[in-house]
Amino acid sequence: MRRIFFLLFLTTFSLTSFAGVIKGRIVSHETGEVLTGAVVQIEATHYTGVTGLDGSFTIKNVPAGNYNLQFSMVGYQMASQKLEVTNDGVQSLNIELSTSSTTLSSVIVTAAKDKNGETGARSLERNANQVMNIMSARAIEVSPDMTVANVVQRISGVSIERNSNGDGQYAILRGMDKRYNYTLVNGIKIPSPDDKYRYVPLDIFPSDLLDRLEVYKSLTPSMEGDAVGGVVNMVMKEAPSHRLFTVNLAASYSELFMGRDFMSYDAKGINSKSPYEVHGESYNATPQDFSKASSTYSWKKPMPGLIGGLTYGDRFLDNKLGVIISGSLQNTYRGNNSVFYDGEVVDTTSGIRLTGMENRQYSEQQLRYGVHTKVDYRLDDRNSLSLYSGYMNLSNTQTRDAIEKQLTIGGYDPVAGNATLSYSTRTRKTIQHIWSNTLHGDHKLSEKWWVDWTANYAKATSERPDNTIISLDGVEQNFVSTRTYVDKSTRRWEHNTDQDVSAYLNLNWLQQIGETKVEWKFGGLYRDKERKNFYNNYQLLPANPYYLYGKDFIDYSQINWNVQNPKGSVASGQNYDASEKIAAGYVQFKAYLHKLEILGGVRVENTDQGYAMKFPIGEDNPQSNQKYTDVLPSINFKYMPWDKTNIRLSYYRSVNRPGFSEINPTPIVYEDYQEKGDPNLKHAVADNIDLRYEYFPKPAEQIMVGVFYKHIENPIEYILQQTSQARSLYYMPGNFGTATNYGAELDWIKYFSKWGVKVNYTYTNSSITTPKLKRMRDETHNGDLYTISVNEKRALYGQSAHIANFSLLFKDVHHGWDAQLAAGYTGPRIVTVGQYVGTDQWQQGFVQMDVSAEKSFKHLTIFAKANNLLNTPTTVYLKSVNVKNAGVEGQDLDGETLIKREYYQRSYVLGVRYKF
Repeated sequence: MRRIFFLLFLTTFSLTSFAGVIKGRIVSHETGEVLTGAVVQIEATHYTGVTGLDGSFTIKNVPAGNYNLQFSMVGYQMASQKLEVTNDGVQSLNIELSTSSTTLSSVIVTAAKDKNGETGARSLERNANQVMNIMSARAIEVSPDMTVANVVQRISGVSIERNSNGDGQYAILRGMDKRYNYTLVNGIKIPSPDDKYRYVPLDIFPSDLLDRLEVYKSLTPSMEGDAVGGVVNMVMKEAPSHRLFTVNLAASYSELFMGRDFMSYDAKGINSKSPYEVHGESYNATPQDFSKASSTYSWKKPMPGLIGGLTYGDRFLDNKLGVIISGSLQNTYRGNNSVFYDGEVVDTTSGIRLTGMENRQYSEQQLRYGVHTKVDYRLDDRNSLSLYSGYMNLSNTQTRDAIEKQLTIGGYDPVAGNATLSYSTRTRKTIQHIWSNTLHGDHKLSEKWWVDWTANYAKATSERPDNTIISLDGVEQNFVSTRTYVDKSTRRWEHNTDQDVSAYLNLNWLQQIGETKVEWKFGGLYRDKERKNFYNNYQLLPANPYYLYGKDFIDYSQINWNVQNPKGSVASGQNYDASEKIAAGYVQFKAYLHKLEILGGVRVENTDQGYAMKFPIGEDNPQSNQKYTDVLPSINFKYMPWDKTNIRLSYYRSVNRPGFSEINPTPIVYEDYQEKGDPNLKHAVADNIDLRYEYFPKPAEQIMVGVFYKHIENPIEYILQQTSQARSLYYMPGNFGTATNYGAELDWIKYFSKWGVKVNYTYTNSSITTPKLKRMRDETHNGDLYTISVNEKRALYGQSAHIANFSLLFKDVHHGWDAQLAAGYTGPRIVTVGQYVGTDQWQQGFVQMDVSAEKSFKHLTIFAKANNLLNTPTTVYLKSVNVKNAGVEGQDLDGETLIKREYYQRSYVLGVRYKF
């Protein structure tokens, strides 16, 4: 037996000893970008190789001899090279492939730089005018993420706010809250469907509609000036150079509903309009005007979610006309299990005493769909036109079932399991739309003059019809919970529209001054924004105050009600019209000085913002206007001391305008607090400085190290405070002196044949001083309580000191495998600013881990995604403990008071993609 093994060893050794190795790297001749997936074939043999993520290939065990190698890739001309392979030798090659081109009529179509891939994204970052980061379409496609909000968290310096099902919703850039950033589609600002604020919820956009996602971290004079944190730009798919037709279909499921049923209601049967809107302002609503659909509940396991998409694009008329249409649909079932704690401040040094504990179960059906089309037409080699239209929809049908246990009312005995309970069931449907239409033209007037213009109409809407809450009393005895009597019900209708009509004009002039080339740019913007806001709320009480659950009714739809305010509460300041007119102009230059590029100039923006209440009742400011003009200088230096290296230094001034509701002084009552605006609220002005070193060792790789600093005058923050006119407590915006924010960023991307690593880390430190109340005990007067006002220095709302992302990539082109393991860390941050010292609510730092993989079979790809692998909860806490909270169930944080904890569980997607 040993002789047989010895002979096998000798045979194997002899075969490998008298063979050579061929290895090398393949790049694009035109751009120098590495080519992933290029095929290497030794002619007339079975020896082949495929380039990896870094463009490298290796063919082993090639017998000695003379060969002809062929190198090929779709979109590139085939190349060949002869070489001799020697025994035990290694042949190293550097191959360049040229793009293939086809001449049709007067239009020449050439395989363009891969802007949708990683090499194209790095090239755009390297050649950009300002500090920016890009995520390519291919990186988005193979990532675990299904929405833009989840995608954007992979970019350095970006963290996200989650929605109630655990998905991302809003972006926080460099520690600056969502209010300090704006959102673009193809470089054009879009309105927000939010009922109070300007910022756009990014979870409304399916990620598979994008060509790439850009985050600008500094501004130029030609960009709108109301971004302190940065700008998120979604570049949508556009017509390809050749026919493209792809279809994808997938199913999804949440592990949350493997442990409990999904609670739903008859959302199709609710009334889209309130009785006031249907019958007029003089109408007195009756119980018959309110549908029973919002209280007709059902519990069952949900069907798997359905996810689908389709893209078709082509060029016609000798490639002068390009057309693309792309659509995406995501119908998913999500939710969370959570616990909330209420409390009161006795005295500041003792911390908050907990008064209630509420267990909640959310069930949500999310229907997200988007469709967009773009048509571009080349009139001739100097003139072109394009028309873009995109429509996005997000419908969220939610039920929330809650049980609150009173912790301070007599009869509470955690040992015996006795307590007073409150039951609350809420049904809510939120429908958000964004529709944007853009007509754009480019015209080359001469070799030194060219002009481009844009006209845009965009509209965002939000509806919440028949938002219903039904409350019941209850008791817990011996740990058994029982519903008892009906308490009350509220029915609320809300809807708003935000409409923009905008026009842009840019004139470019190329000037030669000696040996220096200077590109001048002049232009302007005018936008007319109109917002309409509607709000109506009805209060209902049970027809029989002694309705007893289990005796008089079992189903909530069996309860009979009396309407307490038949005309509703439409006579409120929350019914208002608002407008904003922005007129802006700028001058910008870009000078090319050997290894230095300088881009600078100044922008002037005039703002005319105001509102008018439809039903002013006693408010001091039933209508108001704010007019102001800002001068916003900026300059960007890009120094290129060596090949593949940039050193950037930039300064820009920017603003942050109040939202319409933030200057509306009318209180609005929410479930947990009251909110109102301040008509004297000022806009914030910020000075921003960036310094970044960039090195691109290979076309798809990068190392970036940067620092930034922001100084903000009149920053806008929300705090709980009392107004001078009333003793009520309001959650209100305010201007608080100055704030600072500084930090450092690191980006690293590296590929090792089939493996790749993406790492980024951001450190942020911010500071703002706001007034707080401090409740003290006067030990000289029998311990009487008294309150004083003090100033407290803290971090900005939403700012985490540490943010990090790590992604491990695997790509085997030869066998068709792609995989990614992505982990992200977001450090602790303030999520609610408290009224009293020490009562700020902090979100605990967390790690989220996701994974994705796909296997390709020529035109067919099977893919799988799994999110929230660690079942990471959202945990909110106070940095203090009251001894009287000892023994309260669920209080498991050491030295801290738990306020909220939400669990979302893991979610899974499995699907197929076909490219024709």
